[in-house]
Amino acid sequence: MSEQISEEKKLDDATRVKVMSPGMLVAKRFFRNKLAIVGLVIILVMFLFAFVGGVVIPYSQTDIFYTTDVLKKDFAGGTYISDFEYIAKPDAVSPSDLHAKFLRATSGSKKQTEFECRDGTKIVLDAPNSEMYVVSSVSGGSKTELGFFCRYSFSAYSEDVTFSYAFMKNALLALAQNKKSFTADGNTYSVAISALNAAMVQDAAKKDVAYISNLKINCVVSGIFITPDFKEEAARAISDNAESFEYTNAEEEKETYLISNKDGQYTIQRYQETRVMDTYASPSKKHPVGTDANGMDLLARLMFGGRISLVIGFIVVLIELFIGVIVGGFSGYFGGWVDTVLMRVVDVIYCIPSLPLYLILGSIMDHMKASSTVRMAALCCVFGLLGWVGIARIVRGQILSFREQEFMTAAEATGISIRRRVFKHLIPNVIPQLVVYASMDIGNVILAESTLSFLGLGIKFPSASWGSIINAVTDPYIMANYPFVWVPAGFFILLTVLAFNFVGDGLRDAFDPKMKR
Repeated sequence: MSEQISEEKKLDDATRVKVMSPGMLVAKRFFRNKLAIVGLVIILVMFLFAFVGGVVIPYSQTDIFYTTDVLKKDFAGGTYISDFEYIAKPDAVSPSDLHAKFLRATSGSKKQTEFECRDGTKIVLDAPNSEMYVVSSVSGGSKTELGFFCRYSFSAYSEDVTFSYAFMKNALLALAQNKKSFTADGNTYSVAISALNAAMVQDAAKKDVAYISNLKINCVVSGIFITPDFKEEAARAISDNAESFEYTNAEEEKETYLISNKDGQYTIQRYQETRVMDTYASPSKKHPVGTDANGMDLLARLMFGGRISLVIGFIVVLIELFIGVIVGGFSGYFGGWVDTVLMRVVDVIYCIPSLPLYLILGSIMDHMKASSTVRMAALCCVFGLLGWVGIARIVRGQILSFREQEFMTAAEATGISIRRRVFKHLIPNVIPQLVVYASMDIGNVILAESTLSFLGLGIKFPSASWGSIINAVTDPYIMANYPFVWVPAGFFILLTVLAFNFVGDGLRDAFDPKMKR
């Protein structure tokens, strides 16, 4: 008999559900929803990925990675000398308008060998060839040498070597008169004239001293001295209209140089190993998701970007709940003119165009060069101040129906304050609807923040959010050929928003009292 009674007292599954607390009942219903569990797991994984992963990964979101690559770099520039350069004789005083008078006298078809300067100085020009003019002043029948004009450049074989006036003049005269030697400063030099309108000057010991040419070549790389031998090879290649030439440097290494011509300006380039940013590197062991256009690790930026997106979503929803619950609670409880005024405020907030406001805010932040923290705070405030109206209406509607029920009449009869009636007895009954709304709204906020960041109105470089990562890919070629740059961020946005919607749907079904047990 006792065994029969004990069997009757056993609770079946339906009986257990009936005696469960409301919280346990909601939890049981929620965890029976497979999609809600999937969404909850995804959200937990996203939080671990963003907050724990950002601590574990050895990189930060702003670390730039470099690699070495062989690139074509500018080495030197060359041009044929078309303007005359004046070399003044030491201790000689030249008229201030000598250069201008010289150009006027030597230009045109009728060239003058004599002219007078502004100060009355009579000038005589001696031209051994068309590339050189020796300038002298004439006074009282005697000539005084002042200097010479030429269209040649002198290149030394050593950086610390300078040439005297006599050396340069006599070398140019030897070149003009096709002489094989000349004397300057008590030394004799030999001249080897090439077919390039250039000459190599050597001293008595057959040591190279200077290279004379009407092609001026200057190195564009600081700290590198271009030898005359290099200039000779470059001049020969330019004269032959060659696209490249080879030169053996001081270390006996043969290097190839490329020549390009643009409107008479020659650019000499060479291939060299250069340290460059490791941009758009494919996924590898070092960078599992690859790198972006700035050589930054994408996995690290996805982790830190997830923090910003998730934090903005939760902060905005908290702001919306705080304002919406207060406004909706007092509007629904008091009714009358209080309800009318607060609902008109809600209508006004609804009418504010959000996109122009975001554009104005973004422009102000750009002008102020605001930091990412300030931008994040501004986004949270604007989202929160514009998004609370939906919560206010939900709370108001629920409280309008609850305030007429018996438990509120009893609370009023016991003399409980209005604040306690609203926040102690009415608002807790609205929490199920608020939880559902908040869980879905977090996804909407993340989506909105990603959209603004994609449009350039949200988080700015170098800080990252999932939207700004996608925004960095604006070139169709990059989008088509490097999908690993933008696909993960887009997938995370989709997955996170979908997860919050799954959780919201699960909570809505769990709180539904008409759901089957």
